Order: sequence, then C-alpha cells, then structure tokens
Amino acid sequence: MKPQALRAGLLAATLILSPAGLAGAVRWNDVLKQPVEWYASAEARTVADTVLLYQDTSGGWPKNRDMTVLPPPRPTPPDPHDSVTDISAPTIDNDATTTQLRLLAQVFTATGDPRYRDSILRGLDYLLVAQYANGGWPQFHPLRKGYYTHITYNDNAMVNVLEVLREVRDAPAPFAWVDAARRDRAGRAVARGLECILRTQVKQAGRFTAWCAQHDEHTLEPAWARHFEPPSLSGMESIGLVRFLMSVEQPTPEIIAAVEGAVAWFRTVPITGLRVEDFTGPDGQRDRRAVADPAAPPIWARFYELGTNRPIFIGRDKVIRYDFNEIERERRTGYVYLRDWPARLVERDYPRWRAKHKLP
Repeated sequence: MKPQALRAGLLAATLILSPAGLAGAVRWNDVLKQPVEWYASAEARTVADTVLLYQDTSGGWPKNRDMTVLPPPRPTPPDPHDSVTDISAPTIDNDATTTQLRLLAQVFTATGDPRYRDSILRGLDYLLVAQYANGGWPQFHPLRKGYYTHITYNDNAMVNVLEVLREVRDAPAPFAWVDAARRDRAGRAVARGLECILRTQVKQAGRFTAWCAQHDEHTLEPAWARHFEPPSLSGMESIGLVRFLMSVEQPTPEIIAAVEGAVAWFRTVPITGLRVEDFTGPDGQRDRRAVADPAAPPIWARFYELGTNRPIFIGRDKVIRYDFNEIERERRTGYVYLRDWPARLVERDYPRWRAKHKLP
C-alpha cells in the first residue's frame, strides 16, 4: 500500500473511534501516566493511531504537537525568533520521538496490533541512525543547518534517547519483544552515548565541573544555541546527565569521578539571598524579577560563565549580563534562568547513590 493510502486509511479508522475528531479525556502530556489497563482501551488506540499519522518517513516524530487531537493540525506559523520553519521535522527535542515510542510500546504490548510494532521499529531505527560516531545526537535528523547539529543535552533530549535505548537493550516490558539484533545495536549506541557524556564534561583547573546544554559535534566544546543560550555551564541540563550516570548499575571509576566532580561543582555555585518573584508591572503586564531575600533557600543559575562560574543572563540581543533584572521582560517571563534544580540531587539522591555503591 502506498504511504498516502496508508495514512488516509489510518485517518479514516481513527475518526471512526473519535467521530468528532476531538481529543479524549486523556491529554497528550499525560499519555505515559495512565494505568496499565488504559493502553488496551479504545481511547489509547485512537491516540496511537493518530501518532502513526504524525510519524515522518524517516521514522521520527515532530515536536510540540498535541497528538490526541484529530485530524493532525495544519502547520502553524513558526516562532519568528527561531530559524526552524518546518514544524513537521522529526526531532528528539521537547520529548519528541521518545514519548511516541514509549506510548506505542505500551499500546502494542496491550493490543498486539502489528501496525504499532512496525512503527516502533522504524522509530528505533531512526534513533540509531541519527547518532553521531562520537556518541552524541543532534537535535534534528535529518540534519538541519545551524545549532541544531550540535550534540543536544538541552531539555534532556539526549538523555531521553539513551534511556529508551537502554530499555531496548535490557529488554524489559514494554520492549521485551524487540529483536536481538536491534537490542545489540541499542546496547552499542548506549555505550557510545555514555562515552560522549564523559568526554564532554567540562574541566576547570583540572577538575570536572558540569556540561553545556549543547556541545559542538566536531570539537565537543560548549557551543551556542539560540541567542539567549550561550556556551556555558548548565545548572539545569547537567542534572539529567548526572542522574543518567548515577543510574548505571555498575559505575566505572570514570563514571564515579564524573558524578563526584559535578556534584562538587554544584555545591560551589549556589546563589543565596536571592528570590525570584512574579509581579504585575505598572502597565498591567506580567513580569518577573529577582529580589534580595536573606531567608531565601539556595537557587542555581541555568547558565554559568565558562572559567569564572559567574551566573550569567542573556536576552535575545545576545549580550551577556550578570543581573537577571537587566534582560528584557519577554525573556524574564518566557524562560527559566533561576531555580533550585540541583537541590534534590545534591541533598538526597547523591548521598543515596554513594551509599548504594559503598563509596568511601
């Protein structure tokens, strides 16, 4: 059957289950949070059928699409500040592709429908083909010009891929049925990805620190993304990387050193005596500011200056500043620059990890 005919057939079948072409009770952000019996339901199959419609011929899926809504929406105008104009492009950004694979795996396990199996295998092949030889993943595949080719740790994109492939390698439900050849490929991809994480950890004065949200795919150095995402040490994305390293069941000395170095760095760069609050400006518009507060708990910056570890804040003008309140309101309210991201890791999870592995 030709792809166009297949898509038309899928759409027709899906609309039978959802005559109005509207979302059901479960929203897209919650499709992986349902009780196991839901994945055998008519509603789950409706969502899964819609997911099939969105799958690109490469095997991946686009981001920022509500795939509980039928039929697939027409493309919307792109962000005028972003050079990506094709919003249907397959990507691992914003939980794309990995979310669809997890959902389809649950529905296939519950229903046995071979269409979901075939879609999952194409999606896994997409992830395996997209990996660089150095172990990293770009934000988009096929590659797009610009910062999208960088190794992408931003918003846990690469960690999400590694977690899915590790499950495929280890073959627990709902991926227990995946063939041995793909499990082997997934295992080798995870090993390369882990090595990439270790190689890209930034050192200062010979000591391990953290990671940038994106690293150059050739040099492995911290790299620019959007104008407000400079080469820097990330107080947010580094959390996901440390947690992934900590999840390795038998950590090597290299993994242990990487975790120890990152946590030590987190402990040296918290911001104290500062609180972020939302307020309404004189013009009636929502705004956000940082204010002095001696009683405020520690927070961390999303970006730390390379070499100095100073928190930095940058708007769309690409000018680095050291005061959050100096960047434009659109970025103050539209992006998260300050939060307590590492607190739980440093205070609870890291000590438990050390105890689990009986580290001195």
